Amino acid sequence: MTVDLIAAAHGTADPRGIREVHELVRLMARQCPDVPMSLGFVDVDVPALPGLVSRVIADSNQAVVVPLLLSSGYHVYVDIAAEVHRRPGRVDAAPALGPDPVLAEVMADRLGDLSGIDHVVMAAAGSSDPRALSDCTETAGLLEAHINRPVQVGYISGAGEHLSSVLARTPGRVAVATYLLAPGYFADKAHRLAAGRHVSPPLGADPRIASLALRRYQSARRAVAVAV
Repeated sequence: MTVDLIAAAHGTADPRGIREVHELVRLMARQCPDVPMSLGFVDVDVPALPGLVSRVIADSNQAVVVPLLLSSGYHVYVDIAAEVHRRPGRVDAAPALGPDPVLAEVMADRLGDLSGIDHVVMAAAGSSDPRALSDCTETAGLLEAHINRPVQVGYISGAGEHLSSVLARTPGRVAVATYLLAPGYFADKAHRLAAGRHVSPPLGADPRIASLALRRYQSARRAVAVAV
């Protein structure tokens, strides 16, 4: 039976971010060409996830929604969960991409040479959901272990300590690790708040992240097969 993969991204008004997310899904399709894939958005952009899921299910009868989201928050527990509850037995959901060591590895690569850096502040989008903040804290720990530097989390919005506050109290030579998937409003704001400190680019359309998303899809499929 064919099980479609529906990638669910946040969406952005910035065309750079949209291009990056589309490129990530293209990387996923190249790595797994036999799986039908589509891309929908939980906010800002189109196609909106609910309508896309309806169209996919009408054609293929079964799908797994894979969040292209770095942590689990409102969009995972409410928006994506609603699609699963609306179509029991036909739509399942994979976990968010993070936390995962792959994301820490990519983030470390984006940071580059840290020989002159004492501390790293991980700039995350933020959320009102404490589970998302916990995910980010875990990711910071994974990055800290990878780069052998102290890592703290600063949030650009939502609950949790604001990025500007974390930067203000962090001593020494500081770099900012951008824990965002694609360019856009939040990435631009992180640059502004960094006030001249080194800021890494977003994680972007990386083949390792594409592989991670596909592993999330395959794990969700296996879980459904065991349950059946």
